[in-house]
Amino acid sequence: MAHIKVAHDVSEVHDIEILALNPKVQPYASFRPTAVTSADKPHWKQNAGDLTDCGLKKDFSDIKHTTLTERGALAEAGRCLKCADAPCQKSCPTQLDIKSFIGAIANKNYYGAARAIFSDNPLGLTCGMVCPTSDLCVGGCNLTHSEEGAINIGGLQQFATEVFKKMGVPQIRDPSLKLEDLPESYKARIALVGCGPASISCATFLARMGYTDVTIFEKFDFHGGLSSQEIPQFRLPYDVVDFEVKMMKDLGVKVEYGKELGKDITVDSLHKSGYEAVFVGVGMPSPKIDKVFQGLGIEQGFYTSKDFLPKVSAASKPGLCACKGGSGGCGSTPSAASKELAIDGTNPSLPNLAGRVIVLGAGDTAFDCATSAFRCGATRVYVAFRRGITDMRAVPEEADLAKEERCEFMPFMLPKQVILRDGRICAVEFYKTEKGDDGQYRIDEDQFVRIKADYVISAFGSEVNSAIRAALQPLSLTAGGQADVDMLTMQSKTSPFVFAGGDLVGNGTTVEATNDGKTASWAIHRYLQSLHGLTTSSVPQLPQFFTPIDLVDISVEFAGMKFPNPFGLASATPCTSASMIRRSFEAGWGFAVTKTFSLDKDLVTNVSPRIVRGQTSGPKFGPGQGSFLNIELISEKTSAYWCRAVYELKRDFPQQIVIASIMCGFNKEDWTELAKMAEASGADALELNLSCPHGMGERGMGLACGQNPELVLNICQWVRAAIKLPFFAKLTPNVTEVREIAKAAHQGGATGVTAINTVSGLMGLRGDSTAWPSVGSEMRTTYGGMSGNAVRPMALRAVSSIARALPGYPIMATGGADSADATVQFLQCGAGVVQICSSVQNQDFTVIQDYITGLKAYLYLQGRADLKGWDGQSPPTTVPAIYKDLKLPKFGPFQQQRNKIKIEANLASDLLDPKLHPAHNAPTPVSVPTVADQIGRAVPRIGEYNKLNNKEQVVALVNSELCINCGKCYMTCNDSGYQAISFDKETHIPTITDDCTGCTLCASVCPVIDCITMVPRQIPYIPQRGIDPVTGALQGAH
Repeated sequence: MAHIKVAHDVSEVHDIEILALNPKVQPYASFRPTAVTSADKPHWKQNAGDLTDCGLKKDFSDIKHTTLTERGALAEAGRCLKCADAPCQKSCPTQLDIKSFIGAIANKNYYGAARAIFSDNPLGLTCGMVCPTSDLCVGGCNLTHSEEGAINIGGLQQFATEVFKKMGVPQIRDPSLKLEDLPESYKARIALVGCGPASISCATFLARMGYTDVTIFEKFDFHGGLSSQEIPQFRLPYDVVDFEVKMMKDLGVKVEYGKELGKDITVDSLHKSGYEAVFVGVGMPSPKIDKVFQGLGIEQGFYTSKDFLPKVSAASKPGLCACKGGSGGCGSTPSAASKELAIDGTNPSLPNLAGRVIVLGAGDTAFDCATSAFRCGATRVYVAFRRGITDMRAVPEEADLAKEERCEFMPFMLPKQVILRDGRICAVEFYKTEKGDDGQYRIDEDQFVRIKADYVISAFGSEVNSAIRAALQPLSLTAGGQADVDMLTMQSKTSPFVFAGGDLVGNGTTVEATNDGKTASWAIHRYLQSLHGLTTSSVPQLPQFFTPIDLVDISVEFAGMKFPNPFGLASATPCTSASMIRRSFEAGWGFAVTKTFSLDKDLVTNVSPRIVRGQTSGPKFGPGQGSFLNIELISEKTSAYWCRAVYELKRDFPQQIVIASIMCGFNKEDWTELAKMAEASGADALELNLSCPHGMGERGMGLACGQNPELVLNICQWVRAAIKLPFFAKLTPNVTEVREIAKAAHQGGATGVTAINTVSGLMGLRGDSTAWPSVGSEMRTTYGGMSGNAVRPMALRAVSSIARALPGYPIMATGGADSADATVQFLQCGAGVVQICSSVQNQDFTVIQDYITGLKAYLYLQGRADLKGWDGQSPPTTVPAIYKDLKLPKFGPFQQQRNKIKIEANLASDLLDPKLHPAHNAPTPVSVPTVADQIGRAVPRIGEYNKLNNKEQVVALVNSELCINCGKCYMTCNDSGYQAISFDKETHIPTITDDCTGCTLCASVCPVIDCITMVPRQIPYIPQRGIDPVTGALQGAH
């Protein structure tokens, strides 16, 4: 081509303005006077912008540090080690299978995670929000002593259960439980007093077991107990409690509202009216009041936590009262108990605490009072307590929140006297206390201090009053005022029909109360069955959590065989022995392919080391490896062993599919002999290993055969002539075009193919030039087989290519399937079932339950027309409406503007707006697709480049509210793209220009889910050719 003259060099740098903030190599050390930095620093400060003290008035938005977005949940779940005999689970009162639910979250199986949580804890969402995890599960995390710290278990629990809540799926009983087959004893009448965590848990488990006459008696016109009355909305929304009670009611549990213990009912009256068992789950209703404050009340500015927190809840929890669009049972005639809380349809309002507030106590309730006081108008809040800060009873997560909101801590304080002026509190005098060498706190009467105050809130604990004591009879109480029960069964020591739990037995946290109800449910079950002369298991067998999702059938007809599910173990280390396959079948795997075996003349002996972690995920240590590399050969066990193993496995697991993997050299007699031997063992099918990439090829086996279409054709013809069983040729990816090998297998009579075996590679070298693995004193290595999700793109390509070339031809996929989500991708590319190895190497056989529930949930949600905006199990990303389109970053002066907007919105808001309490309706899927419906679903959209439409272009769109102003999109566009993103030097908000070509690189490196999306281009796309091919003029800047 002739040289074209242009006005200036085409390599000249343009877009100087856009590139102004792009990183550059600096030739000199940085230089900036401290005075300049000090003046500039406030503009960029990210950690000083949250609302505090008086700015919090009427702000009941979530304040928990543990709350996670999907991005945060996936990152945190990926850190979890999923330990053996996990200490976190041992530290959880309800014994949640924590590693399993976190593993499910890591695989984006949020239903599977929620199912695991609710199976052990019917109040799993509530506990995810309010559990003192630092003292429970998190306190037992093995990562506590690592640099990155313990896992945020509570946040992960909250995230998974909140996503499930959004799915709108009802709870059902175990589908295998048939109520009509149960004896009459399951119709026994059971009463529970108080609709709080303990009773909700107990009733749920009783209903799961099949009891059909379970009734909770609640004194208020709403449910939830102290969860609704005393835990603030910003920690536990009423909508959450309502959701969990609804799930309980899904099982037929009844709640009678307005039934108060001591006024409307007693334990004895319930028993006499026909209830065969009574569970008492009421809290401690009466506050403990220091003698200094005796005789004072709200008129003088004195509240107890039992006065204050319920009034705050009544005025801030939408849905609490049916009169305001809630879901309780008050109707038009509220109960006397509800009237006391101003929940009587007269628009309850927040207590007006304008001024200084002193909160007495240092437990969790005290800090709930302190943080709530700011939301009621307090300008300063003091938290005064007898002990030192290091001895506070409150968990760190509670105390830290109060500290951040600028509550002022006053340790070593004990009330001396209250000062009144004009009939109202104006100050409180405190003695100073001191801690002795014996650990006891004593008053030092020589030291005291006076603190101005307009209000005092006492949070010194609670107790059972005389009226409740009488109503609890025949349940006896201890000298300390707690129910006298066997703490292993929660059964009364004196009245066997009475059971109790929660505050009444001294277990004050929500999760402990929940577990008390769970424990009592089994004891009630055993007691009732014994009354009817029936025996029960000595080992508790509480049913798990089920929904219609669990009814989805994921079996699949494939190559003439019925697979119970499409998940199987690949011919690899998880199938090293028959006992391992047995354990996998017991865990729920649908099929297994034995470790490849040969004739005895070809037996092998492995070297060591031979299986190492990959480097494709960077310097990641522990489980969750993106790849492994191995130089392991086929099985060291004999063909006789494996034939016997196949026979035994089929004998004991007739529903599971057992596939025998065999290998020979290019020898007709060998293939014929071994194939007939495997067929005679009773295998459902055979897999011909024509693809092992290391070691065996040097012996004329494995890859040495599988890379040549003619050899593959001949081997398949030999095997087809020898046996009648279905068989699959396992293909190597280490060829130019795998579909040509698949065509040869098809032509040779193979029932189907397996794609793909491991990818040949050298994982990496160490600093001394030796590879890993390196064998022997000479530190030698060889090319190994790489597996794991790093090879998934190659496997998906191979499967879809074969499916396009051989429509309908059975394909078993393998290569990087490590979740239900990945499995669906393989199915949609044309596979019928999927083999798995690396994810088991990363964890254990139990991951199958994650895959099963994940696939069922995927299919179920696909049938829900109302969830079309979801991506699998991920709900659409939302942003607060008050900030929409404002383009205000979250730092410096812009955060101050955001705060001002939020304060104004809070003050103008109706906290009880019924719209803030969504209904929990459960749409029924129109039609749940099957596994077979997914097979090949994506294939019609996969093809040649020339069929792609270059007329329908997209461009990037940045959601400024989700943006964290990191500039990653800006940098990659500048140095790897089209310089089409500007980056504001003051706000650090990126803006897409008209030069965007829709390459999508910006979205690929963005660290925030859905922050950058690709939307249809609204103006014609005109490529920048550099030099106009017609005029020779220089075009554009790129």
